[in-house]
Amino acid sequence: MPVINRIAAFHDDLTAWRRDLHEHPELGFQEHRTAAVVAEKLREFGVDEIVTGIAQTGVVGVIRGRLPGGAIGMRADMDALPILEDTGLDYASKTPGVMHACGHDGHTTMLLGAARYLAETRNFAGTVYVIFQPAEEGQAGGRVMVEEGLFERFPMDMVFGMHNWPQLPEGQFVWRHGPIMAACASIDITITGRGAHAAMPHNGIDPIVVAAHIVTALQSIVSRNVEPADSGVVTIGHISGGDAHNVIPQTVHMKGTARWFSPKVGDQLEDGVRRIATGIAGSFGAQASIDYRRTYIATVNDPAATDLAAIAARAVAGDARVKHMEKPTMGGEDFSFMLAAKQGSYIMLGGARGPDDAQVHHPKYDFNDAILPVGASYWATLAEQLLPAG
Repeated sequence: MPVINRIAAFHDDLTAWRRDLHEHPELGFQEHRTAAVVAEKLREFGVDEIVTGIAQTGVVGVIRGRLPGGAIGMRADMDALPILEDTGLDYASKTPGVMHACGHDGHTTMLLGAARYLAETRNFAGTVYVIFQPAEEGQAGGRVMVEEGLFERFPMDMVFGMHNWPQLPEGQFVWRHGPIMAACASIDITITGRGAHAAMPHNGIDPIVVAAHIVTALQSIVSRNVEPADSGVVTIGHISGGDAHNVIPQTVHMKGTARWFSPKVGDQLEDGVRRIATGIAGSFGAQASIDYRRTYIATVNDPAATDLAAIAARAVAGDARVKHMEKPTMGGEDFSFMLAAKQGSYIMLGGARGPDDAQVHHPKYDFNDAILPVGASYWATLAEQLLPAG
């Protein structure tokens, strides 16, 4: 694969950095060690300016080219997930219950590799901002960075993001105009009935039965309320209630998520969840308390910026390995807040070793180190193409 030779030469360094980060994962807004490692590496590379403490643990490096010019931003996320790792690797997580199960260790490393190369060569005109963002996993660190003045403090023309994608072949890029990832909401429903002895259900109002009816009925929102040409998802991922075989509990707690692209569909999903949960609970004589929190907006790519990203990807991987992504994914991403505030694009880089590779958010997932120089070369090429030195 035609990666940049200088970056290929320090592939072993990239691998060592990535595995060190993998061993020491940190949850959102707790990335203190990770941020310190990032800042120290940037200092070693001779980056012109390093700003820490943005959105608590975020880091921004400022790299100036050998000529004046425009400015772009390149963003990587740093946080891990609350998952118990089950890989058996020599460099597995040393923090029980926390692991890099989404590849943010690789994202951070690829951007560090690009920063090293760009600081060495300065073969561009203008300024590159390398943005290391905290708390992507559900806590919207990207939104916090924007709210804390990321684009005012670091004025840039465009901003770019990238995610590894183990569903795709190793080293293949995919791009897409418009929506690429969905808007998200977190759903918490508490059903309050009346507890009773399990042998005497007529004395109680069983919230477990109520919850079961709600789970089934929620599936009708998309199938019977949303126009078939549109997309939406409502999933309940957790139900808890009761502690004994022979007790009808007083309450049941349900947790779930909703996903959509169109704001109209987002409104339909929220209305449907509230209407169905409240109505079904009331029909049984129970009560439903609903907390429906819209967390992430849809990640929407600017077409012109995406075309530029695809050109850079082709320079690294070749035309045959850069493909159009026909359908967006229902996954969520807080880079969406950066794209809502600034022209830019978000693309995917394949990392599959084979058909049996664990996917992201799985306890056996591990980032594919073979694509580290590919991603770093993409970042470096993007900077050199968008900020040509003449």
